[in-house]
Amino acid sequence: MALNATIFKAGLQIADMDRNYYHDHALTIARHPSETDERMMVRLLAFALHAHDSLSFGKGLSADDEPDLWQKDLTGAIETWIDVGLPDEKLVRKACGRARQVYVYSYGGRVADMWWAQAAGKLDRIGNLSVINLPVASSQGLARLAQRNMQLQCNIQDGQVLVTDQDNSVQVALDMVKTALSPE
Repeated sequence: MALNATIFKAGLQIADMDRNYYHDHALTIARHPSETDERMMVRLLAFALHAHDSLSFGKGLSADDEPDLWQKDLTGAIETWIDVGLPDEKLVRKACGRARQVYVYSYGGRVADMWWAQAAGKLDRIGNLSVINLPVASSQGLARLAQRNMQLQCNIQDGQVLVTDQDNSVQVALDMVKTALSPE
């Protein structure tokens, strides 16, 4: 018998001074049986960094043809495609052909560094791709905030990210490994 996803509820207050985005979100997050708290919380961080009324969670680990998060316009065209982890470079290139902007949030320390070293030659020339690496301390700090019912605040200012709950806070470092070219 297949294991079911574990459901997490998150009240997320976002104060993004860089984008002038201030909003509260009530999120329901399905954590795949093979997904760790660390990966789920990186998905939640990616949501906070790109928050928008039409940003939603995709099937993620359950489907290769859907991202962890995406934002579509009213016609169904994909504006933003967000993957978490160390996706196959072929899937990243395919996503870059389908979406206006693609973001990959990698984590895992040396493993993430080795993934980028192998993929950089094939992905570095793609203009609509950004790759952001989270240091181990940041991703594991986020994992410690994971609870079945969470109340989190995310403050973003000058590229600095602070995620807090009632008792703990995590300063998240974002290492921009590759930045997308500015759209013309």
